[in-house]
Amino acid sequence: MGFMDKLRGELVDIIEWVDDGRHTIVWRFPRYHNQVKNGARLVVRPGQTAVFVHGGKLADVFGMGTYSLSSKNLPILSTLQGWKHGFDSPFKAEVYFVSTRQVTDLKWGTPNPVIMRDADFGPVRVRAFGTYTLKAVDPKTLLTELVGTDSSFEADEISVLLRSIINNTFADLVASSGISVIDFASNYGDMSESLRKAVIERVDDEYGLDIPQLYIVNISMPEEVEKALDARSSMGLIGDLDRYQQYQLGQSIPVAAENPAGGLAAAGVGLGMGMAYAGNMMPGGGRSGAIAQVPPIPAGAWHIVEHGQSVGPFTWAQLSAAAASGRMGPNTLVWTAGMEGWVPAHRAVGLGTLFPPAPPPPPSQV
Repeated sequence: MGFMDKLRGELVDIIEWVDDGRHTIVWRFPRYHNQVKNGARLVVRPGQTAVFVHGGKLADVFGMGTYSLSSKNLPILSTLQGWKHGFDSPFKAEVYFVSTRQVTDLKWGTPNPVIMRDADFGPVRVRAFGTYTLKAVDPKTLLTELVGTDSSFEADEISVLLRSIINNTFADLVASSGISVIDFASNYGDMSESLRKAVIERVDDEYGLDIPQLYIVNISMPEEVEKALDARSSMGLIGDLDRYQQYQLGQSIPVAAENPAGGLAAAGVGLGMGMAYAGNMMPGGGRSGAIAQVPPIPAGAWHIVEHGQSVGPFTWAQLSAAAASGRMGPNTLVWTAGMEGWVPAHRAVGLGTLFPPAPPPPPSQV
C-alpha cells in the first residue's frame, strides 16, 4: 500500500451524528486534520442541520438528507477552498451538527421577589417559576454568537442567560400588566404567552434561538398577603354580616362554658352574647336592638359587706375571684356609685352572671 492509499484510508468518508444526548444543541464532527475525502457521504438526520466552516468562515449548510459531497453541492466551500485543479483532492473543513429539535424540561424561576404595585394591596412582592423549551432556528447566528470553536454546546451553557432574560422580562410584564394579584391564577395562560413573545424578541435575532413553549406554573405572594386574600374570600362567602355575627355568637357560648380557667368574667360575657343571640332569633329582634340588650360588664369600684363591715373597693376581676372562692355569695350585700343602697349581689345589675343556677338533683335510681 502506497503513501497516498494510506492517506486516503485515513480520510473521512462518512460524516454523521448519532445524537444520544437530550440537551446537546451543537456538536462538532471529529476529523483527521480537518480533511474530508472527495465524494464523502454526509448524513443529516431528522432534527439536525450540518454547517461547514472553512478558515473561520461559515460555508455551506445542509438540512435533513444524505449527500455525496462534491463541488456541486458545496459551492461556497469550493469558492473558499479555491481548487485550481478541480475537486479531486481531499478538502479541509470543520463540520458542525446543530440540533433543531426542542430541548424540553428546562426550568426558570425568580431568585429574588419581584415588586409590583397592586390596586388593592399596594406594593406587593411576588415570586414565580415555570418551564420552557429551547430550539435552534438560525445555526449560523448560533455558531457565531455562542458556540465559537467549542466542540460541543449544551443547553445548560445558556440556561443561566435565558433564566436572567426571562426573569427580567417577567418583572416588566407584571409591572405593566395591570392585573391584580387576585386575578393572576386565571390569567396564567395569557401571561405565559405574553412572556414567551417578549423573551423571543430578545433571543431570536441575537442568538438564533427560539422559545417554542414557556409556561408560568405558579406566582406566589408573601404570607401576609395570602392571609389577607383568605380573609377577603371568607367575607365574600359570608355575605350577610348579621348572620355571620349570629353564627359567631352561637359558636362562642359553648367555648366559654368549656373554659373554666377563663374566669367567671368570660362566662358573663358569653352569657351576655347568648342573650343577644336569643334576641336576634326572637320575632321583631333587630341587630341594633339585640346589641342594646346586652348588659355591660360592671365597671368602677364595688364594695361588699363582710362581718357587718363595708370592705372594698373591688374591681370586676376581684369580684369574680371572690365569687369563685366562696368569699362572696349571691346574698352578699354590694354597692357601687350610682346605687341608692345596698342590695344582694344576685340582684345587682350585671353581677347575677357570677352566680349561675345550680343544676337540678339527679334522678332517683329505681
